[in-house]
Amino acid sequence: MTSGYSVPFSANIGSGGAKELIRLDRARAQKFLSGVGAHGPLARNAGGGSGSGSLVDVTDSGVTYTASVGVGSPPTDYTLLIDTGSSNTWVGASKKYTPTSTSKNTGNAINVSYGSGKMSGKEYTDTVTLSSDLVIRNQSIGVASSAQGFSDVDGIIGIGPVDLTQGTVSNTSNVPTVTDNLFAQGTIATESIGISYEPSTSTDAVNGELNFGGVDDSKITGDVNFVPITSTSPASHYWGVDQDVTYGTGNTILNTTAGIVDTGTTLVLLATDAFQAYTKATGATEDKTTGLLTITEEQYNNLQSLFFNIGGVSYELTPNAQIWPRALNSTLGGNEGSIYLIVSDLGTNSGQGLDFINGFGWLQRFYTVFDTTNAQVGFATTPFTDAETN
Repeated sequence: MTSGYSVPFSANIGSGGAKELIRLDRARAQKFLSGVGAHGPLARNAGGGSGSGSLVDVTDSGVTYTASVGVGSPPTDYTLLIDTGSSNTWVGASKKYTPTSTSKNTGNAINVSYGSGKMSGKEYTDTVTLSSDLVIRNQSIGVASSAQGFSDVDGIIGIGPVDLTQGTVSNTSNVPTVTDNLFAQGTIATESIGISYEPSTSTDAVNGELNFGGVDDSKITGDVNFVPITSTSPASHYWGVDQDVTYGTGNTILNTTAGIVDTGTTLVLLATDAFQAYTKATGATEDKTTGLLTITEEQYNNLQSLFFNIGGVSYELTPNAQIWPRALNSTLGGNEGSIYLIVSDLGTNSGQGLDFINGFGWLQRFYTVFDTTNAQVGFATTPFTDAETN
């Protein structure tokens, strides 16, 4: 039986080409490796937050997600970026905020810094409508008087950990996120978010769904298997798990180690030593135009599955799932008839406490649950796990 409430979203793949996607993925990985820090200038100046690392947020992503979110009563619809790496919700970057009968100016200032952008303005509380079943009362909303680094969107809906709001709003320690308030107001029974995709075959398609408070059983083909968040730092600061990776039968290319599951990373990143082992096993070569691994049609016919062992359960990334969607080769700046692999180099050898990132390419094949209440991550197969979409 389906539990929770769903919100559709669009997945948007960056148009800067493969080398830009790789650059963004590796830069994001380096920020993850340095730990986690709060997003507010007050927190950084005061040494606050849960770590001293660089900020990791939607502006670092090669793939972004947008949803239509209503604010006010009656609601004004805003196109907001969904960000698991930040936690404030705000509007006004493009479409201006329209106060209604439910709007209240708190008198507090808001300043949020991102990797390559920032916003400042006033804090309001207002009604936020994610869907007909997900209506949040008195949600903190930033109203931007200045926003830099954002185009074609109206703001951000932050669904990351609440600690990331430290120092962002004056006279306030932490600002409850939309997920916090849905849970506190009794709308959802568990502070969790399920994420599902249909594999991309076009850009900017509505091909994803967020499920707040439970699991959408219509999106999965088996049980959701949960594992606790890893205890290994820095992966433990994020949605970190322990896994090993095997190519084909018996060829372990990455022994059991910690890494993360991340919607904002486009590719599947493996520690350099594991990536080199994968390259050797597949016979792939680096394509100079895109920077990705490429294989011939004959090599593709011989390509073996990758098996990701997480919590004693093996998740099979089929040969078809390991290649970039051929219909989207133009987004890479690549050749129409070429075959590009989505596995890439993390940029550091294993043993760093964050040795892999299962990104967007991996998540399109498996249903994922980020469960804050129970500090765990869950995975399930979907109708697209074995699909021949590429």
